[in-house]
Amino acid sequence: MKAYLANGLFSEADRMYNTHLAKLLRENVEHIDLYMPQENDEINDKNAYADSIMIAKADTDRLKESDILVAVIDGTEIDAGVASEIGVFYMLEKPIIAIYTDVRQQGRDNKRKIQALIEDGTENQFMYRNLYTIGLIKERGKIVDNINDLVKEVKKIAKQGE
Repeated sequence: MKAYLANGLFSEADRMYNTHLAKLLRENVEHIDLYMPQENDEINDKNAYADSIMIAKADTDRLKESDILVAVIDGTEIDAGVASEIGVFYMLEKPIIAIYTDVRQQGRDNKRKIQALIEDGTENQFMYRNLYTIGLIKERGKIVDNINDLVKEVKKIAKQGE
């Protein structure tokens, strides 16, 4: 099964997290052929040169070849490149599994948090994700909130494709 791991790749933290996720997926999902853009030095060695068309073509070609998209949607906003990759993959009508680990998902049943939000919209103790992008993911797959569930969901998709 060919998989594509989408996440930001410009900070050391993102690159480390991507490497961690890729290692877990490669170790735990049999026969996975995982593409991670940050490993593609032809377009992502920032000491070299790749223009926007080269980057778009290289990653889109890999998206088209992939059977599943694994998208990290953490951060202040969903990374613009990840949102684009989600849109492309949605149009390919293939499964998308997103991971969103933001701790503000916790306490959704806390009545005090909900009441504070009702009384004052600036007291939003929860997170926000662009609903259009979330809808694309949900139509094609699932959003999980931890790495173990991510691995389980990718394994399920891999077994379906056997």
